Amino acid sequence: MIKEEHTKNGDARRSVVRGTGLSARVVTAAALIMFSIFVAFMFTKDPTTKAIGFSFAVGVFLDAFVVRLTLVPAVMAIVGSRVWHHPRWLARHVPDPDIEGRHLESRLADGSLTPAAAPAPAAESVRVP
Repeated sequence: MIKEEHTKNGDARRSVVRGTGLSARVVTAAALIMFSIFVAFMFTKDPTTKAIGFSFAVGVFLDAFVVRLTLVPAVMAIVGSRVWHHPRWLARHVPDPDIEGRHLESRLADGSLTPAAAPAPAAESVRVP
C-alpha cells in the first residue's frame, strides 16, 4: 500500500503513514493467524516440534510487528522519496513494472496513446431449418 500511496501523492512521509495505516490490519491478522498455528505446535509431546513451533511463532511475531510495522516504515520515512528512485543503470537489468499504471495514465493524458475501442459484438449465426 505504501508504493500505491506514493504513486498517488508523491509525498514519501505521508505515503508511509497512510500506507502503513491501511495495511496494518491485514499484516496483524495474518501474523496472529500464523502465530496461533505455530503456538499450537507447542502442545505436542515431541520436543523438536515444540522447539520449531516456538521459534516460528517468535519469528512471525518479530517479523510482523517489529520489522514490517515498525522498522521498515521508519526507514522509509527517513529515507523519503529516494526509496522509490529507479536508476537508469538498474533499468537495464530490472524493469520498473509500473503496477499502478502511472505511465499508462500519463500516456493516455498527453494523447500519445488512445484507448482501444470496444470490440463489436459478434453476429450470431441463426440456422433456419
